[in-house]
Amino acid sequence: MKSLSRNTRKLYAFSFLQMTLFPMAIITLFWKDQIGLSLTQILLLQSILSIVMVVMEYPTGYVSDRVGYRVTLNIASVMGMAGWGMYSFADSFTGVLIAEILLGISLAFISGSDSALLYETLKAEENEQEYARHQGRMSGYGQFGEAFGAIFAGMLYSWVPLLPFILQVAVWLCALLLTRSMVEPPRHHAPIVNHLSEAIHTARYAFSENAFLRWSILLNTVLGLASFYPVWLIQPYMQNAGVPVAWFGPIWTGANLSVAVFAVVSHRITGGLGDRRILILFLILIMAGYLGLGFTVWIWGFLFYYLLTSVRGMRGPMMLAHSQREIPSGRRASILSLQSLCFRLAFACTGPLLGKLADSTGVNRAFQALLLAFSLTLPPLMFLFLRSVRCKMGEESSTV
Repeated sequence: MKSLSRNTRKLYAFSFLQMTLFPMAIITLFWKDQIGLSLTQILLLQSILSIVMVVMEYPTGYVSDRVGYRVTLNIASVMGMAGWGMYSFADSFTGVLIAEILLGISLAFISGSDSALLYETLKAEENEQEYARHQGRMSGYGQFGEAFGAIFAGMLYSWVPLLPFILQVAVWLCALLLTRSMVEPPRHHAPIVNHLSEAIHTARYAFSENAFLRWSILLNTVLGLASFYPVWLIQPYMQNAGVPVAWFGPIWTGANLSVAVFAVVSHRITGGLGDRRILILFLILIMAGYLGLGFTVWIWGFLFYYLLTSVRGMRGPMMLAHSQREIPSGRRASILSLQSLCFRLAFACTGPLLGKLADSTGVNRAFQALLLAFSLTLPPLMFLFLRSVRCKMGEESSTV
């Protein structure tokens, strides 16, 4: 049990390493200036990455539930080393695409496995009620890692454009050494008669039989998109606004620190406000962020982006805690992967259209379109989610 209890701290460290992305703060500049990609190609690239993850999400989650979370994270670390290593040779859209496919497979193996390992570890220690707090800390460590990498991104890029990518290989080597030392928690496995029928049953449970889980997944998907699109648009926005390139690293660091801080305190904010009020807060912050980014071209306009990163920090631990309580142990990674699949599929379908809009009409117009889209989709999804919460609470009180 003592060795099992170390999993939690090791998962914090893994999250830090996974998100220590030295290239991230300058990746759009690298694609545009070193490889020669347009914004349409960049978002097409990310859509292809999302399609790879859509294809791999459920199979990797299923493998994780069957062969173990530790083994799956080991595979993810090896694929991460291969993907970032490929960037050392990439000099065209095709080369970058191969690198991104490898990284997409790595992310698919991680997706659900790290959170499932955390929950099952806490469950084995009879401490699963603390999941939201630990998930928030894990997310926070991840964002601190990305902030750490961003501090040096501009400097490394100015020295040697490939240096951030070379260092990334070393980061994933450290991650592999860490995942190999983790311990697989004991858990119950239901007997599998047919793998396909089990997959269908898992999807039916998540999207049909359990209404609370269905609306939780769908709301989490749209909230995730609201803070994900700007990741790819904020750098060209800052270029248009005349933000010096030397500021990009510190600005990216600030964004990730805001995610980290709000992720760490997410359980306290949620506990203090409750589900309804925090969702209203999310809606206000998202609308304000997109209004600012859509209707200003200002050197300090990136501060509106920080409103969206604060939502990103609070959303993850809150929504995952809701989902985790509804998922059976034997299907935990599978259903968490289905949740990620919804997000990636939605981005794969919309990302290229958004990139084309940004290229043809400008980044501000793209932000304005997103403002309209989220103002139409978020309120009804929030209403349906809150209604399912009330129904769930009514069912639980009737069984007491």
